[in-house]
Amino acid sequence: MTDSILSKAATMEIPINSNGDSRTAEDDSLEQGAQIGGSLDEIVGTLPVAMDLQQVMVSGPNLNETSIVSGGYGGAAEGIIPTSSIKDIRSKSRGITPSHSAASRIANQPGHYPAPSMHHSNSNPSMMSEEATRGVAVEKFDSMKKWSINTYKCTKQMFSERFGRGSKTVDLELEAQIDVLRETKMKYECILRLARELTSHFNNMVQTQQALGDTFADLSQKSPELQDEFGYNAETQRLLCKNGETLLGAINFFVSSINTLVNKTMEDTLMTINIYENARLEFDAYRTDLEELSAGPRDAAAMVCIEIAQQQYQIHKDKYERLHSDVSIKLKFLEENKVKVMHKQLLLFHNAVSAYFAGNQQQLEQTLRQFNVKLKPPGSDKPSWLEEQ
Repeated sequence: MTDSILSKAATMEIPINSNGDSRTAEDDSLEQGAQIGGSLDEIVGTLPVAMDLQQVMVSGPNLNETSIVSGGYGGAAEGIIPTSSIKDIRSKSRGITPSHSAASRIANQPGHYPAPSMHHSNSNPSMMSEEATRGVAVEKFDSMKKWSINTYKCTKQMFSERFGRGSKTVDLELEAQIDVLRETKMKYECILRLARELTSHFNNMVQTQQALGDTFADLSQKSPELQDEFGYNAETQRLLCKNGETLLGAINFFVSSINTLVNKTMEDTLMTINIYENARLEFDAYRTDLEELSAGPRDAAAMVCIEIAQQQYQIHKDKYERLHSDVSIKLKFLEENKVKVMHKQLLLFHNAVSAYFAGNQQQLEQTLRQFNVKLKPPGSDKPSWLEEQ
């Protein structure tokens, strides 16, 4: 009976875990610390020897100043690791970045190989791209701001001129020349439209004459009793068709020259005039703005605004004067070119039409040679049999 009680007491003194191993509570706490903080073998080489945690917490030094000795209580001092480093390792396992002092102490331990830092190399390109994007955004915002201010001022000036409230810079001589040019362009467009209609109608007539001549020639072969009459008419229609094609070459050359004059030369000058008129509107808008600021108070803020308005006024004034000069020069050259081109084309048109309706084939051909008009060979406008395929 006594032996059984002693054996029970001895058995109760030895704690047994779930696997049947005899371990102390201190060993279990150290094992849990190793699992949370990661593998301590890679950092210090050996596991620390268990200490009396209750005694250390009650009477020992501060946990931030205590150390764990690898290799037992009598180990060398070089194996000492501060407990704060273990906290830092646990923080790393939980996703918390260790403090600078703890990280530096761990890095100074023997056998420690710090991982290369990629934060700096990754942040530089991203920072540069962000700065570039910010610079582009600022530039676009500035351009939009300038455009908005300019549009507002020009719109205000335009409405002021329409309702008779604002003043307008006018060059009477230049404005008269511009009006004459626009009226001339409208009349030349009318001539161009009518000449194209004449070309279309006359081309249809030539095609009809050619078909009629072919029909007369066919009937002259099939009607012996009217062979001579059909033959004369066939030759007449063929001659008229040939002369008509010559006249068509002259009219097409006339139409091409008028089209170049109206839709290229005059149009280019009118585009320059439109740019000039926009510059004139901007100039008057900034001139009005400067006049309004000059008539107001003269405090420090107002003087700064007046100085900025004076600079903008000078910029738009230079632009206006430069375009004014360009328009004057282009109008002068356009007038000279128009007279030269129209003199040649009107003479060609008159001589070619007169020779055709007079039946003078030699004079008609001579007119085309005189003005260097080259006729297209018959059938050149039709696609070849390869293109038709």
